[in-house]
Amino acid sequence: MPTFCGRTSLLSQIGDALSRTRRGEGGSLFLRGESGAGRSRLLAEVGRLARTDMVVLRGRASGITPTTPFRPLAEALLQFTRSAGAHAADALGPYRLVLGRLIPEWRDPAVGPEEQSLIVLAEGVLRLLALAGRDRGCLLLLDDLHDADAETLTIVDYLADNLADQPVTMVAALLDQEGTALDVARSAAQRGAADLLLLPRLSRDELRELIATRLDCAAARVGDDLFELVWQPSAGNPALAGELLDGLVDAGHLVTGPDGWQLAGRPQAGIPGSLSRRLARRLEDSPPELRRLLPAAAVFGERFPLAALPAMTGLGEHDLTSQLHHGLAAELIQPVADTPGWYAFRHPVTAEALLESRPAGHTADLARQAAETVEKLHPGLPGTLCQLAARLRRQAGDHDAAGRHLIEAASRALADGAAASAVDLLDQATGMTTDPALRADAGERLVQALVEAGRIDRALQMMPELDGLGGGLSRQRLAVLHTRLAWAAVFAARTADGLAQVAEARRQLGAGATPADLAAVDVVAAHLIIELPGPEQVGKAEELARQAAAVAERHDLPVVACQAWQLLGMLVRQRNTDEATACLEHSRELAVRHGLRLWEVHALVRLGNDDAARDGSLRRLRQVRRDAWSIGAVTAAHQAEASIALQVALQGGYIEAEEIVAQTLPATTRLEMVETAGHLWQTSAVVAAHQGQRREMESRLAELRRYRPDAPVDAKVYGLARVFCSLLEEDRPRAAEEMAAALRADGGNPALSPINGRAGLDLLLRAVTGDLDDPAALDDGSDGVRRLRWNRQFAEMARAVLVGRRGDPAGAAAAADEAIRAAEPYPLARHLILRLASEAALTDGWGDPVGWLRRAEEHFHESEHAAVARACRALLRQAGVTVGQRRDGVGNIPAALRARGVTVREYEVLDLIAARLGNQEIASRLHLSPRTVEKHVARLMAKTDRPDRAALRDLARTLRPG
Repeated sequence: MPTFCGRTSLLSQIGDALSRTRRGEGGSLFLRGESGAGRSRLLAEVGRLARTDMVVLRGRASGITPTTPFRPLAEALLQFTRSAGAHAADALGPYRLVLGRLIPEWRDPAVGPEEQSLIVLAEGVLRLLALAGRDRGCLLLLDDLHDADAETLTIVDYLADNLADQPVTMVAALLDQEGTALDVARSAAQRGAADLLLLPRLSRDELRELIATRLDCAAARVGDDLFELVWQPSAGNPALAGELLDGLVDAGHLVTGPDGWQLAGRPQAGIPGSLSRRLARRLEDSPPELRRLLPAAAVFGERFPLAALPAMTGLGEHDLTSQLHHGLAAELIQPVADTPGWYAFRHPVTAEALLESRPAGHTADLARQAAETVEKLHPGLPGTLCQLAARLRRQAGDHDAAGRHLIEAASRALADGAAASAVDLLDQATGMTTDPALRADAGERLVQALVEAGRIDRALQMMPELDGLGGGLSRQRLAVLHTRLAWAAVFAARTADGLAQVAEARRQLGAGATPADLAAVDVVAAHLIIELPGPEQVGKAEELARQAAAVAERHDLPVVACQAWQLLGMLVRQRNTDEATACLEHSRELAVRHGLRLWEVHALVRLGNDDAARDGSLRRLRQVRRDAWSIGAVTAAHQAEASIALQVALQGGYIEAEEIVAQTLPATTRLEMVETAGHLWQTSAVVAAHQGQRREMESRLAELRRYRPDAPVDAKVYGLARVFCSLLEEDRPRAAEEMAAALRADGGNPALSPINGRAGLDLLLRAVTGDLDDPAALDDGSDGVRRLRWNRQFAEMARAVLVGRRGDPAGAAAAADEAIRAAEPYPLARHLILRLASEAALTDGWGDPVGWLRRAEEHFHESEHAAVARACRALLRQAGVTVGQRRDGVGNIPAALRARGVTVREYEVLDLIAARLGNQEIASRLHLSPRTVEKHVARLMAKTDRPDRAALRDLARTLRPG
C-alpha cells in the first residue's frame, strides 16, 4: 500500500537535492502548503530517508508562544552539539561564544547580545551546520516556519544565500498564507537562492489512494458513494479527509462487504465534516468536570499550562489528572514532551473548534480568568508567559493591560538581542493601547528597537510623531532618542541625517541642558563632523570630543568617555603621534576599569593600527586579533584582520595578504561589514598594484565598485594602488594625475586617510619634479601624520632632495639615511624612493646614487618589474657606470604569450607544468612557496583563457619551437 499519496514528485525533487548535498553542494527548499496539506508529515519522511547516511537536524517554530526567539534553530542545533560536544566547540573557534545565544552550555555571561550582531550569529549557525555536514552532509529541517520569530527568519534568509557552497541542505515548511515567512521564501526563490515548492491538494485518484490506505484496502474497494462523501467537503485536503473518515467511523456509517467499504444508512454530505459540531456534541455528552476543563484549556490556544486549570475549573489535582488521562480529554490532549507542566491539543484546530461551540461572550470571560490566573501564579510573568498574558488580555478586551505586557515582552526581547521581535511586539502594543503614557512608552521603545534592527528610515519617520506627544515623553528622553538615531546614522554613513538628529537633540535639551546631557550629543556630533570634507573639521571634532571626554569622566559615563578618547586618538595623530597613543591607552584603561570588554578590544585594535603606522610593528594587531576571537568579538577580529592584510601588503607579504583577504572577505561580505569588506577589496587591489599587475588591479577595483556602487572612491585606491602601479610602469605623468585624484578624494581632511600620500609620497613626487622647492613646506603642522613610518620614508627623502638642491649635501645625505631607515619594513617603497631620488642625487652631488640604483635595479629585476629595472640601468649608464646586459628571459617568451602579459616567472612555471610537475615540485625547483606557484598557475589560466592544467600543458606544447 502506498504510504505517501500524491507526494512522489516532491520527494524525488528533495531526494535530488540531498544527493547533491552528499557531494558537498548544498541548497535551500521552502515547502508551502495549506493547513492540513501534510507539511510536517512530509518533513518527517524526508528526515527518515536521509537519516541512513546524513546528519539530520530538525526544529519546529511553534512553541508555547509564537515569538520565542530562535526556537527552531536552537532545537535543531542542540541535536548536533549534544553528540559532538567539545569537538564542535573547539572547531568553531570564536563563533562558539557567538552561538551561546542558541546553545546554553556555550554561553558566556560576560558577552552580552550588544556585542553580537544578528548577522554574526547567522554566520555562526552557517559554520556549525557546515561542521555537522563535513563528513556525510547535513539536512536541516525547519517546520512551521510561518510561526517563527523575525530573528529566525533573518538567519534562514542568510542561510538560503550562503548554503550553496556548503554540505548542507535546508528544507523549511510553512503555511501557504501571506506573511513574513512566505515573503522570505519568495524573495529567496526570486534571486535564485532557493526553490519554493507547493504542496498541493490531492487529486481524485490520489485521494482514493489515501482513503484506501487509511482503511487498509485496495483503492478499487473504496465505494463511489464513500469517495464522493469525502471528496466534496475536503476538496483533496489530506487532513480534512482524514477527519471526515474518522467521523464516519465514529458514527458507525462505514461497513465492509464483498464490494468493499460502503456507507451504512444515508449520512448527509459533510457528516461529520464540522469538527466543532462534532466536538460540541461529544462535550455535551461528557461529565460536567470535562465540560469545564476543555474550554478552559482551549482558551490558551494550542498549548496550555496545567497549573492554571485548578483555579479556573475548581478541580483538584487528582480529579484534573484523572480527566486528562481518560475519555475524550485523552483523545484530544497530550503532554508537551520538551516543556514540563504544559499540555497540547493533538490537532491544531481542536482548541478553536472547542471555543466555537461555546456561547457568545463566554470566551472573553474565560480569557480574562485565564490572564488573572497566570498573572497570580507567575509574578513578573517570566519568559514567554508575558506574551501569553498579553494575548489573553487582548482576547478579553483589556487592550491597555495587553499593551503593558507587550511592552515588557519587547524590552526583554531587545535585551536578548532580538530587535526584530521587539519591533513586532511594540507594533502590536502601539496599535491597541489608548492610554497616552503607554503609547509614548511604546513609541520610545519602538524607535530604540528599530535602530537596533537597522531600520533607520522608519525610526526617523516616527520621530516627529513622538516629538509631538507633548507630555508623553520628557525632553531628555526625546534627546536620548535623537542621539541614538544620530549614532545609527554614523554606522550607516548617513552624515546629513546624523547631523540633523544632533541638532534636534540639542533643541530638545534647550538652554538648561546639563553638561552630562550634552556629553553624549557632543561625542556623536564629533564622529559625524569628521566625515565632512575640509581640514577645519579636525579642529571642530577635537574640541567636541575633548569636551565630551572631560564631562563623561566627571559624571561616570564610561561608554561616552571611551567613544571620545578613541576618536581623539585618531584626530590628534595629525600633529602628535605620542599624544594619539596616549589617548588610545587611556580609552583602553577606562574600558578595563569598567568591565567594558568590547570597548577594550576596539581600543586595542586602534592601538595595533597605531603601532603599525608608527613603526611598522604588527605584533599588537596580531595579538588583538587572537584576543577578539577568544571572546567572540567577531567584528573587531575581522577589522584587525583587514588592518593586518594592508600592512602586510605594504611590507611585501603579498602571499599572506592575499590569504587573509581570501579568508576574511567572504565572511565580512556575508556579515554586511561593508566598510571592512571595502578595505579588504582595496587591499587586494593594492597587492595587485604593488606587483605591477594593472589588469588584475582594475579587475579588483571593478569588483569593489560592484560591491559598493554608491560609495565614493577611497583615497587609498589612488594613493596606495594606482600611483604605485604607474610608478612601476615608469609612467610619471599618470602617477601624478592619480596622486592628484588621491588628494581630491580625502577632501583635504588628513584624518580620513593618513597614508594616502598627502603627507608622504606626494611630497617626494613634487620634490623630484620641482613642484615643491622649499624644505620649510615639510613642517606645516602635520608632523604627526608625517611621522607615521609609511609617510616618513617619503617625506624624509623629499627633504633630502630639497636640501640637496639648495647645496647642502651633508644635510641631504642625513635626510636620505633617515628615509632609508624608515623604509626598512617596506621593500617596494624603499627601492622606489631610491630610484626616484637617485636622479636628483646624481644631478646635485649628494648621497650614494650609484649604490642606490644598483640595489634598486637588482630588486626590480628579481621582482620582474622590467620598466623600472631598465630605467635604473639607464641612469647607471648616464652616471658612467658599466652595466651588464640582463638576460631576463623575456625574449624566450613566445610572442603570443607576451601579448597576453605572461611574465618570465609565469613562463617558467608553464614550462614545468608541461613537464607534468606538480605545484610542490615546481616550488622546489624554482625556490618558491607552493602558494606562490598556485597563484602563478591561476594567473596563467586567466591570461591564456585555459580552464585547467591539462589545457595549459597542451598550450605549452603547441608553442614550443620544433
